[in-house]
Amino acid sequence: MKRLYFCLLLCLLAVGIFVFSFYTENTHTEYLRIHIRANSNSEEDQAVKYKVKEEIVSFLTPYLSDCKTKRQAEKVLREKEKEIEKVADGVLFSYKFNYKSDAEIKNEKFPTRTYNSLTLKSGYYDALIVNLGDGDGDNWWCVVYPPLCFVGNGENITYKSKLLEIIDDFLRRRGTK
Repeated sequence: MKRLYFCLLLCLLAVGIFVFSFYTENTHTEYLRIHIRANSNSEEDQAVKYKVKEEIVSFLTPYLSDCKTKRQAEKVLREKEKEIEKVADGVLFSYKFNYKSDAEIKNEKFPTRTYNSLTLKSGYYDALIVNLGDGDGDNWWCVVYPPLCFVGNGENITYKSKLLEIIDDFLRRRGTK
């Protein structure tokens, strides 16, 4: 009987390790993304998506540019969710679209994506999702933390990679750069 319990315990432990390793391999907790999803793939819906993106990036940059942690950036986004919707809705209204936006931070599965020299592997990421209307169209996306999109004064946005800064700093200290 002890042998049966021991085998059962080993099986449960093996399943637990498998489930934990699967979960951690596919969950990317170090990034916070933003996705602005167009109502559809029509030319008009895609064009207004980029107008909304410009306004949201301009609105959020002063709040996000000094965030030193993912937690700080996520807190800013949660505090600003309704204002983000107002910004998006203002753009939609000004271009005479009859749908509104919805903004929410979620943990969702995303496919592998490349942004400049950064590749984010397929898996689950925390993200601010801004759906325009039905949100059935292609999306614009970027990384909020580490900051790739929200650096600068909102008018002249500088794209930078915190990861590359850390690597450059490391190489400089070692005298290899």
